[in-house]
Amino acid sequence: MSEAHNEHESLIKTPKQLIAAVIAGFLVPIVVIVLLVNYVGNNALTGAGSSAMTEKAIAERIAPVAHVEIKDASAPRVYQTGEQLYKAVCAACHAAGTAGAPKVGASEDWAPRIKPGYDEMLKIALAGKGAMPARGGTSPDDVTDYEIGRAIVYMANASGGKLPEPAQPAQPAAGAAAPASGAAAASGADAGSAAAAAAAMASLKTAAPAAASAGGNLDAGKKLYDTVCMACHASGVLNAPKFGDKAAWAPRIATGIDTLHTAAIKGLNAMPPKGGAAGASDDDVKAAVDYMVNAAK
Repeated sequence: MSEAHNEHESLIKTPKQLIAAVIAGFLVPIVVIVLLVNYVGNNALTGAGSSAMTEKAIAERIAPVAHVEIKDASAPRVYQTGEQLYKAVCAACHAAGTAGAPKVGASEDWAPRIKPGYDEMLKIALAGKGAMPARGGTSPDDVTDYEIGRAIVYMANASGGKLPEPAQPAQPAAGAAAPASGAAAASGADAGSAAAAAAAMASLKTAAPAAASAGGNLDAGKKLYDTVCMACHASGVLNAPKFGDKAAWAPRIATGIDTLHTAAIKGLNAMPPKGGAAGASDDDVKAAVDYMVNAAK
């Protein structure tokens, strides 16, 4: 009988134990509630789409579609380094060795090309060869022969070559017009290449007003197209849909804009991810796709 009595005996035997139990009964729930509030407050999730309301996103949306850039024709020209031009244009094919382009860093690809010498390499780059368009798809108004030469030296030396940096052309005197691209004016073949590049740029200028009216994103898309995408899309290299060619773009547009965006970002067939512009954001790549699609409608 005494054992059964002991089993049901209360754990609180003194007044002090009773007071401690009452205090604990109040404090423990309060502490638990405070900890839960802190946890929830410090782990608040960002709602989907809320990034669209950041200061940067808002500034981009309200930015003007076009802007005026005033250049002093008499000011000394600032030339791009070989590395800068490579990253902006040449990397689209030469970073991954697309379409048989010699891959930067692969000495076995560059050795037979370096052997004939710098002058021959420059001549090929200016005139184009195989899948590579003349001047890598750039315009002589935007990229000089000197800058193309610097890019050649950068890629060759990064692939086992030891070519010296080409001599910088003399700056025009104050008030004098900038000289025409040297090698393009020197030979008939190169002049023809320059004319073809100028014609491609003319088609871009005619398409630009329509793109600008569609929104600021197309302006960003044109910028990426001019520096990267046109290397293949201006002349339709490796079956790339040619800029402005409605027949070539129609079946691709039919797949939906999301499909086109995904293909451009992840790469498709001969086209590397983001067209080789690894530093471009997904939004910029999408804008370039939108710009080309808009020109083909």
